[in-house]
Amino acid sequence: MALTNRDIVELTEWRRKLHRQPEISNEEEKTAREVVDFLTDTGPDKVLTGLGGHGVAAVYDSGKAGPTVLFRSELDALPIEELSGAEHSSQVPGKSHMCGHDGHTAILAALGRQFGRDRPARGRVVLMFQPAEETGNGAAGVVADPRFGEIQPDFAFSLHNLPGVPFGEVRLKAGTVNCASRGMRIVLEGKTAHSSMPETGTSPMPAVSQLMPALPALGRGTFADDDFSMVTVTHCSMGEAVFGIAPGYAEVWATLRTRRDERMAELVASAEALAAEIAARHGLSVRFDYHEIFVASVNASDAVEHLARALDEEGV
Repeated sequence: MALTNRDIVELTEWRRKLHRQPEISNEEEKTAREVVDFLTDTGPDKVLTGLGGHGVAAVYDSGKAGPTVLFRSELDALPIEELSGAEHSSQVPGKSHMCGHDGHTAILAALGRQFGRDRPARGRVVLMFQPAEETGNGAAGVVADPRFGEIQPDFAFSLHNLPGVPFGEVRLKAGTVNCASRGMRIVLEGKTAHSSMPETGTSPMPAVSQLMPALPALGRGTFADDDFSMVTVTHCSMGEAVFGIAPGYAEVWATLRTRRDERMAELVASAEALAAEIAARHGLSVRFDYHEIFVASVNASDAVEHLARALDEEGV
């Protein structure tokens, strides 16, 4: 049964409600509760909560043998101030749904309403509302939960809004669609000094000035190339915001991306070796840590073929 105009109005308002009250990764308690409350009215056969943190899974079972097909969206927002000025803009300072996860959640909620009225012809459909997508640890937490075995899918599908694509158009791609990615923090330590006698200290400034352009130079190729890699310097800080002290400490942050997961290990090794060599040259110690680690997103060709056929049948 297709959604009615009333459904669309209700779902739009519900999505705007989520948009007004964003919660960032690992804090999605109220958002998860909203999802459970909405789905309860659709009569799912099973609801799992607290998956990987605040994750929610709703199961719609045909009662007949068949595959388990999982559709997934995300719950979390970003730590970004919203400046859109929209009537439904974020009411939480410093947090907003700038990645559109509120929209993805509403799409899955709409599926729940449809399957509540008309169960799948066979097998099961699982609607998975994943927490902590933005930090890269939410999916791992969901899969690590022992209860995930109850909803182990044969196929898993997800989507992402793509600004600029014409309304009603869907873009599919087999193989790698999103690079492996990780945030690298490089900490350089020397020795502070009075700004009138900088020669008595060991400033990281020369090393930082060399490291920032050298890191991006480690990248190679374009996204279409199998060995593609990219390094983007995203942040740098050094010393304190004072005039009387020459710095003895600095941080350089960079995002590393590769098309293949195996290539990431090579890029990390190259970046660490580069930073260590520059640090040693300037008498500095160096250490590294990593954040927001994502493996590459690789679409299975058979899953893409299923989607392509379904879209063709619907005239999309």
